Amino acid sequence: MTGIVVDNVSRSFGSVHAVRGASLEAAPGRVTGLVGPNGAGKTTLLLMLASLLAPDTGTIRIAGVDPSADPLAARRLLGWMPDSLGAWPSLTARETITTTGRLYGMSTADAAARAQELLGVVGLAELADSPAKVLSRGQKQKLGLARALVHDPQVLLLDEPASGLDPEARIQLRLLLRRLAADGRTVLISSHILSELEEVVDDAVFLVAGTVVDAAPAEAIARAWRIRLVGSGADRQSADAWQVASTLGIPVESVGVDRGAVLTAFPDEDQAASALHALVAAGLRVAEYAPAQSVLEHTFLQLHQGSARPTAPPAPPSDDAPGTAIGRGTEDREVGA
Repeated sequence: MTGIVVDNVSRSFGSVHAVRGASLEAAPGRVTGLVGPNGAGKTTLLLMLASLLAPDTGTIRIAGVDPSADPLAARRLLGWMPDSLGAWPSLTARETITTTGRLYGMSTADAAARAQELLGVVGLAELADSPAKVLSRGQKQKLGLARALVHDPQVLLLDEPASGLDPEARIQLRLLLRRLAADGRTVLISSHILSELEEVVDDAVFLVAGTVVDAAPAEAIARAWRIRLVGSGADRQSADAWQVASTLGIPVESVGVDRGAVLTAFPDEDQAASALHALVAAGLRVAEYAPAQSVLEHTFLQLHQGSARPTAPPAPPSDDAPGTAIGRGTEDREVGA
């Protein structure tokens, strides 16, 4: 295995158990998302992977290397991007990358050439000679990514890389990460911006209370869908809710409303598609019909609320009731880290 393998790893700080028996794999050529609420242990786990903390129990392998036993070998393989730049505020962006290259054993000329290349890649060419301390949060994130890439690592550990980036820079970051994975690199990314992760990750690992949890039960729970009829508005929400509920044969009390749209839930996409067919066949003019949450968002929220704890998922609704009651929709894309 040339990627990341974590087996039964634990780490405590006094009486605080930050990571508990965590096991996961991140494969080469794929982007793996590390997802969990604040305090779940994500940063502690990343620090252990980066050889900056030693696990109390369990084993870690980075492309076959134990970062606790041979941290220098692991760091040659790793590109580590913490959630803040953290060092050398008086150096310019160019000097930061050049110095990092020299620390990895590159010649002065090679380090300078690599710095010039990476400044262009991350969109900092115009700020190459500006000191790091005057850069914005997003610009420092770009510099941190360039610093992590300077020695062309095979494994990337990225902690909140999109934090502070503007929309265009986030798109560029997604394209870059996909390109790095396509080159055969292993990319492990932690982020609380779930909509960003949804568009870039191949796999997701969910960490709750320091433990990697099985997401399948949460994924099986009915997911909310957003239905907006033509001409919908705040003054028509009640009428639209009644029309949707009566057409689908469910109690109007079992649907919600949110910003001119009706919210109901379906256990799977087949029933969601059948409901859409029923609405259109009834003559309702559907302007919007889509999940109110992404799969990643839905799964995270269910895990965070403890809904994945039961040994079996809840029973799906009966065939004559394609909708399931929900309290409200969730549109906030930035949830706990």
